[in-house]
Amino acid sequence: MEDAAGHLGLSVLDPEAEIVVVVVVVLVLEVMMVVVEVMVEVMVVMMMIMMMIMMMMMMMVFEMQFGVGCVSGGGRRMACLCCALVLLALPSSWAVSYKQGDNVTLYVNKVGPYHNPQETYHYYTLPVCRPDKVHHKSLSLGEVLDGDRMAQSLYHIRFRENVEKKTLCQLTLSEKQVDQLREAIEELYYFEFVVDEIPIWGFVGYMEESGFLPHSHKVGLWTHLDFNIEYNGDSVIFANVSVKDVKPMPLEEGGGPVAGGVGVGGAVGSGITVTHTYSVRWFESQLPHARRGERLRDHSFFPKTLEIHWLSIINSLVLVVLLLGFVIIILMRVLKNDFARYNVEEESACDDLDHGDNGWKIIHTDVFRFPPYKSLLCAVLGVGAQFLTLATAIIVMALLGMFNVHRHGAINSAAIVLYALTSCVSGYVSCSFYTQIHGQRWVWNIILTSSLFSAPLFLTWSVVNSVHWWSGSTQALPATTVLLLLGAWVVVGFPLTVIGGIVGKNRAGSFQAPCRTRNIARQIPTQPWYKNAAVHMAIGGFLPFSAISVELYYIFATVWGREHYTLYGILLCVFAILLSVGACISVALTYFLLSGEDYRWWWRSVLSAGSTGLFIFVYSVFYYRNRSSMSGLVQSAEFFGYSLLTALVFSLMLGAVSFWASLTFIRYIYRSLKMD
Repeated sequence: MEDAAGHLGLSVLDPEAEIVVVVVVVLVLEVMMVVVEVMVEVMVVMMMIMMMIMMMMMMMVFEMQFGVGCVSGGGRRMACLCCALVLLALPSSWAVSYKQGDNVTLYVNKVGPYHNPQETYHYYTLPVCRPDKVHHKSLSLGEVLDGDRMAQSLYHIRFRENVEKKTLCQLTLSEKQVDQLREAIEELYYFEFVVDEIPIWGFVGYMEESGFLPHSHKVGLWTHLDFNIEYNGDSVIFANVSVKDVKPMPLEEGGGPVAGGVGVGGAVGSGITVTHTYSVRWFESQLPHARRGERLRDHSFFPKTLEIHWLSIINSLVLVVLLLGFVIIILMRVLKNDFARYNVEEESACDDLDHGDNGWKIIHTDVFRFPPYKSLLCAVLGVGAQFLTLATAIIVMALLGMFNVHRHGAINSAAIVLYALTSCVSGYVSCSFYTQIHGQRWVWNIILTSSLFSAPLFLTWSVVNSVHWWSGSTQALPATTVLLLLGAWVVVGFPLTVIGGIVGKNRAGSFQAPCRTRNIARQIPTQPWYKNAAVHMAIGGFLPFSAISVELYYIFATVWGREHYTLYGILLCVFAILLSVGACISVALTYFLLSGEDYRWWWRSVLSAGSTGLFIFVYSVFYYRNRSSMSGLVQSAEFFGYSLLTALVFSLMLGAVSFWASLTFIRYIYRSLKMD
């Protein structure tokens, strides 16, 4: 055989090389399977969403801000066509059809402390019933990011066939295993099973603290589970687990009630013999499969607090009306008086006017003086526009029903793909504006734009993921997923940033400043304390934060708790209120700054509403200490690491909105003046 191979010009691999080849092939195939699954599930719809966003939002905003006629009549018709395609491409909730007696697979997933939702471990790390050979379910990218590790179980469930106290397995636990179970129960370990994409939650055991003197501490293991499953026709609608009529098996200190017996593997020794059983009961439901997500929402605390949501929105709307009233009525009346004073009937030279006037008019030759750190400013605006596009797309997709509550990690997958695809937005906005303000190092601007958020994200993820690896948590990403995400940024995200930057650079028009800028900067008078940057940041950050503070609690309870957020209509209202308040307060603070003859509004406008991120991070610290029961290194690293990133996202997004609002306002007031 070897001679024949040599004659044909083939080489024969030694066994070690064959093993390496097999491992490499398996790794490549696994990566390809994940890529194909993600592309099939989300890529088509995301591309349509991107077409809609790019043509309806970005181009219209740029046309208004930059004066570039990007959207023609045909372009608007194409955008409407994209909207129609998106609506046609909305994924429905595919139902798995069963016949009576068909096997309904129950997957065990993860387990962890109830109060630490992100500290999760594989269910089979506990001494529980498990198959001789564990087979894992193929997971999507979103499920892996969510820490899922679904594996087949010993539970045999057949469609519409009740089961009464069937033995799952019999285990003989050693003292060490009993201690492991007792520790898990004392830490309120909470497991998750999955049946037909429906999550089922329950506690591993039962703990009771009673009395003061004498004090009693009882720990019990649930050895029997009652599965209650609802069906409609040939599909599963809802499922849960109950231990209502079950007595827990006590686990006493020192290894529990020890009895001689046959241990695992046939060895004779001391241990606890535990018999695990289960029952299955089927109930008919009138709820159609397309609406089965409502059953999961009924178990959430959001329906019970819906009135609080609307009260918070009404409160925020009052704030918006007051701010809009201030900006539109009071501020415009002040401007009207200013215009009447500044626009004299006889044309005079600008220098003559400067000596006779004061206020924002006198700095008209300096107000459009380009700021320092141009590249960083443009990068902030570009990444902020990217996150504004991404957040809007996510909320709209959720409103359109594209995220089924039973699809594990669907939002995670969409966010990853959208972040890569919207990189062109950040490159376009950043490089276009950088060219308008006469920036020269546009290559450095593109690099800074692409790394402004991705670098902190990678650093934070590295620290958090290392903590998860150290603890053995399922939240630690596998190597294949890390390579996939890195490849998505290298192959899609960064190139789209470069392409967007090149297009923005070539299509950038002039800055269109209504006033000429002097070569010599005017001296800025001494400002009172209430006009310094810290006070403006405090005011500009607190008001937008106060508008979303109530809804922020529910979002935190969803992300860092066990709830499911489904009120996306309310979320859209709150998001619009947040942007409106940020824009209004930015305009007001910018006017006060200019009225004090201070023309350094560029960075001040970004920091005014952008400081909302600082308030959000302070609130996250408050939530951790006073509104949650989270503890431990693993959960703390996850919480504070990603809370910092969340604060950064809000700062960039609101900073961009604040800047564009101030720039539009300044162009308006100075364009309305009569001057050379």
